[in-house]
Amino acid sequence: MSKTRITRRRLLVSAAGAAGGAAFYGPWTHTRVYAQPSMKPIRIGITSDASGQYANSGASDRRGMLMAIAEANARGGVLGRKIEYVHLDTETTPATGSRVAERLITRENCGFLIGAIHSGVANAISQVAQKYGVIYLNTNSSAPSEAGANCHRVKFVWDANGTNFAKASVKAAIEKYGKKWVLLTNDYVWGHTTSAATKALLKQYGGDMLEEILVPQGTRDFSSQLLKIQQLNPGVVAAAIGGDDQKAMRQQIAQLGMGNKPIWLNNQQDWPDVYGLPLDNLFGMFGTTWYYKLDLPGVADFVKRYQTMYPDTGMRVPGNVFYNGYFATRELLHSIERAGSTNNIKVIKALEGHKMPARDRMQHHDAWIDPVTHQVQQTIYQATANVGTQDKDDMFKILASTSPQDAMDTGASGACKLESYEATPTFDA
Repeated sequence: MSKTRITRRRLLVSAAGAAGGAAFYGPWTHTRVYAQPSMKPIRIGITSDASGQYANSGASDRRGMLMAIAEANARGGVLGRKIEYVHLDTETTPATGSRVAERLITRENCGFLIGAIHSGVANAISQVAQKYGVIYLNTNSSAPSEAGANCHRVKFVWDANGTNFAKASVKAAIEKYGKKWVLLTNDYVWGHTTSAATKALLKQYGGDMLEEILVPQGTRDFSSQLLKIQQLNPGVVAAAIGGDDQKAMRQQIAQLGMGNKPIWLNNQQDWPDVYGLPLDNLFGMFGTTWYYKLDLPGVADFVKRYQTMYPDTGMRVPGNVFYNGYFATRELLHSIERAGSTNNIKVIKALEGHKMPARDRMQHHDAWIDPVTHQVQQTIYQATANVGTQDKDDMFKILASTSPQDAMDTGASGACKLESYEATPTFDA
């Protein structure tokens, strides 16, 4: 297993040894040259939350990355080089995300950055990464703007976004549960952009938005919002509430007996946000990109590897956040191998347009990295609570799946303007 944290001193010492005593500098606009490049570790900066609203998801995200790194090192590394990493807490705060990215690049000498749950944090990290030309994999933040207006040449977005999830569910929910909707929205970039996608689909399919209720991040008492929903009496509440906010919301809805009426449509349900809750808290329908009980080749072995590596983790089975962290890291390392180089432009080109067979990703449809937006286009699943299960870990019942083509965020390509290769600083990690 890789070390969970490598000190700055250890990093600099190992780097100096790898370079034969030569001075070591962070990635700038020129190409670095080392006397023995195969001896120098490939260093990854992990930018995941360890505190704040998304701390639980950040821990799961990180575990996925570390398993991919450990497996690569067990195979001999990448291009004959060991993978090392440094993790710094982004604290669910964009300003901290910027500082963390700057430090990982300029002081900790990381040639790649991976991680994010909060979309504002991901956007902040990506701006710093683009300034230095450092490839950044946004593993788990889901604002449509991440692959749209806030896209960058160095950034690759691995989770499905709010538009993908809305396209997989809104039309069917209007047809089944009625046209009168209330939107319950976390008051930050992911909530706003996800809500915008839902509003557009409501308009397209003849739905009626009675009201949108904005919920500040950090809300723990939802009594006023739930009272307002009772007064409005909608057929559907479309919730874009995440992290610890969502956990508090679900618990209070269940306590009030509001889980079955109105129908609750949660745009996306991250596994760490509900794992361990009573099933009566897991009401309504929700989207996900993966589930550990999918009847597909490789799933059982993936779960076993997770449990072997993390025998003491309270979360006994992997979820979608772990899945995204793992596959983003694995595909980054594979792209370095395909490029035959750690040159950032060569690795970017190896990622752009890359196709990933469904069997390899344990999904129902082939996935690919959109070369225009750098978002992974993938299968979207609709799920609900697995009522009646005797297995406390088997909380989801998968209802349906939507192909990447049908769920695709077609507006992202018009909003995304990737920097040119020439305008992106180049270096070799």
